[in-house]
Amino acid sequence: MTHPILFSDKDTALRDDVRMVGAMVGEMLREQEGDALFRRVEAARQAAVAHRGGDPHAEAELQRVLGGGDATDTADLVRAFTTYFRVVNRAEQVHRIRRRREYDRDPAIPPPGGILEAVIALHARGMTLEELRPLLTRLRIEPIFTAHPTEATRRTILRKEQRIAQALLDLGDRSLTPVERASLTGQVRMLITTTWQTAPYPAVRPTVADERDHVLYYLLGPLYAVLPSLLEGLEQAVREVWAAPTFTLEATPIRFGSWVGGDMDGNPNVTSTTIREALEAHRTAIIRRHREELGELGVLLSQSEGRVATAPAVPAIVASYGAWFPTALAAVPARHRGMPYRVLCQLMEARLVATLADAPHRYPNAAAFGDDLTLMVESLAAHRGAHAGLFAVRRLLLRVRAFGFHLATLDVRQDAGVHRVAVGHLLGDAGWTGRTIPDRTAQLAARLDAAAPGPVAAPDAGTEETLDVFRAIAASQERHGAAAIGSFIISMTRGVDDVLSVLVLARAAGLTDDTGAVPLDVAPLFETVPDLEAAADTLAALVALPAYRAHLARREDTQVIMLGYSDSAKDGGMAASRRALYDAQRHLAAVAAAAGITLTFFHGRGGTVGRGGGKMFRAVMAAPAGTVNGRLRVTEQGEVIDAKYGLRGIAFRTLERSVATVVRATTAPPAVDARLATWEGMLGTLGDASRAAYRGLVHDDPRFLPFFRNATPIDVIERMAIGSRPAARRSGGGVTSLRAIPWVFAWTQNRYMLPGWFGVGSGFDVLVGTHGREAVHEMAAEWPFLASMLEDLHMVLAKADLTIARRYAALAPDVGPALHDLLAQEFDRTVDHVLSLTGTTRLLDNDPTLQRAILLRNPYVDPMSLIQVELLARWRAAGRPEGASLDALLGTIDGIAQGLQNTG
Repeated sequence: MTHPILFSDKDTALRDDVRMVGAMVGEMLREQEGDALFRRVEAARQAAVAHRGGDPHAEAELQRVLGGGDATDTADLVRAFTTYFRVVNRAEQVHRIRRRREYDRDPAIPPPGGILEAVIALHARGMTLEELRPLLTRLRIEPIFTAHPTEATRRTILRKEQRIAQALLDLGDRSLTPVERASLTGQVRMLITTTWQTAPYPAVRPTVADERDHVLYYLLGPLYAVLPSLLEGLEQAVREVWAAPTFTLEATPIRFGSWVGGDMDGNPNVTSTTIREALEAHRTAIIRRHREELGELGVLLSQSEGRVATAPAVPAIVASYGAWFPTALAAVPARHRGMPYRVLCQLMEARLVATLADAPHRYPNAAAFGDDLTLMVESLAAHRGAHAGLFAVRRLLLRVRAFGFHLATLDVRQDAGVHRVAVGHLLGDAGWTGRTIPDRTAQLAARLDAAAPGPVAAPDAGTEETLDVFRAIAASQERHGAAAIGSFIISMTRGVDDVLSVLVLARAAGLTDDTGAVPLDVAPLFETVPDLEAAADTLAALVALPAYRAHLARREDTQVIMLGYSDSAKDGGMAASRRALYDAQRHLAAVAAAAGITLTFFHGRGGTVGRGGGKMFRAVMAAPAGTVNGRLRVTEQGEVIDAKYGLRGIAFRTLERSVATVVRATTAPPAVDARLATWEGMLGTLGDASRAAYRGLVHDDPRFLPFFRNATPIDVIERMAIGSRPAARRSGGGVTSLRAIPWVFAWTQNRYMLPGWFGVGSGFDVLVGTHGREAVHEMAAEWPFLASMLEDLHMVLAKADLTIARRYAALAPDVGPALHDLLAQEFDRTVDHVLSLTGTTRLLDNDPTLQRAILLRNPYVDPMSLIQVELLARWRAAGRPEGASLDALLGTIDGIAQGLQNTG
């Protein structure tokens, strides 16, 4: 399949790659399935392009082409389009890497949004090196990988696509011989073909262990590889800009975390057992990875006695370790005995093996392993080794400091309601969950204040299971170190009692240190708009309690607060969610400052605008003043993980921009604009009005739920084996009980994109009517927060297509037409405001690259959308059976997601 795409001069390489892989897909279809499928794909493509171009006869032709064939033929047609999207998506990622390399070739122009640009800006503002050091020391960037089921692509296929991307990168080498070039193109062709021959979906739902292995791939692969380069780049930027040739980082600013194996919220498959298993898997994987690199160092460090000296401690440690591991020492060949670093590396390997086996003389922790590496660094630096291995040893040391022996911090999450039930059982109070928040708070605080709280009742099975989670945390901290366990996150936090419940349960389970304190960061998660609005009051009441203040004192007076973007948007719509999140952050920051504690905000963002997605870097810069403070803790989930970390070059750029943005946001001058208070009040008007419009439809209109269940493929999404947890938190089938991910995924599929924009237009109507058009335009032009929101609206509105969506509305004949008209009116209203406020005539005029990508994909997504509508009608009429029709529907889900580059 070839496509007439227009590219600028800077995108010539991308154009060539798209043509090449498109041609390969077409050739593969002919080879694997014959000319009939290829001709049908081409006919559908040409008709879709003509229809988008305004040809009045094209729609009928498109329907004719799509109408032929059985479910299996239709599934192959959909897969053909999906395959094209997949390879083009990878080609675009490769082009981003190439473009970054072009910047790197010109040292006079720092890459935009990169570390060097940020460091230059700090120096230009007069920051001294003495002021910079503590900033970099307290810097903490923490991507937290979750198992949220939005990655619709099975891992086997993702791996093949990543290999395609690497081959495309290699083909950019102009020194390749014709034979080498033919070999690489052959690899691409082979990978495209084997992907076609691979079933697109696993036959069974993935287990928690499968999800864990998926995350480990990225941590141990691209991220392990690029982290030293990123840290070295930061050091080099400081050295150059401040003329400080010996500058080194005193702490590693990047850590990684995971929820896989610890996120129990609504997932019965996650238990105390999976917590233990996850951390054991982390430990085994990272120690083996360190051992592999140490073995490579042993080969590299061949310095011989008599040629170069070493630090006196090197032979001393060799002698000590040789006595501990005589078999390993005896295995060193005689010709290598005079190579002290090589011998030391082999004995350190033996100690790592002992660590894995919990054998005598194992490393007690990663710091001890790091001490041995530090010794080698210092020895090489002092004995002419700066260019003879020091660089490689220090790279391993940087990795050990970042990953330790635990690889990634494991957060634990549970719904507050589970804890309320457990506490009620422990206290022997059958009416506990029905008591008021102040009543529960008073009783829990009294127990925490008491040096020896009274006896507890015998736990039932459910409470015992809850207590065992805390026992697993205690055992994991003992075995893997404090860094192995991150925050204990309380979903649906309603009040102070929900935080205190965790401490009471932890004590009951024996999760305490020598002083009786609970060594655990407890992080309330505020998810709905009302909960966000009450968050500051909750924190103020919490820190006023002596027992909790004492707990914080033992946690370095740092409190983690998690903010829920997904559920707040599902509750009140996009604008109300953004307003509530903004206000919550500034009010929480004020409470923390008054109390003398430090806040770390944990942003629970999803991949799409309807779940808090969008351009993270713009959002960080637009955060309320004083709320970043050198820290960025944010969830990464689903297809976003592969998009941001699947390729080394992309992973490097993602981390680099994160560091640069947090540095800039932390050091930016405090806002002194006298208009800010007025703008924040206007934001309140926008949030309230948009929330009223959103809830009036989504939560209050009785027609809406049947419309949602019929006009979206939610019933197919609920059948997809893309995650270990259920699609709903609890039974009931309503919008409230449905998780935000399938909620957004369903609206993405039918092209409404409703969660990302509905209600915003009505909100702007009220805002303009209340404050005047001129004031609103000034606010949009000069307040980064609103500018960031408008940029995200551009993206989500551009991906919507109400013409296609109308066909889905027809699947709900009783309510669909009327509700579609309502949605269309609000859509047009929102688009008009967004264009007016940004001074543009078309959506995404301010981002021509994304505009081109969306506009060019739309005609190729259309056939899959039309097929999906037809298949949904037939499948439902037949009673939603398993088999070919469902398989074809699953193919359309994947294909549309690939074409739009969004799921949930």
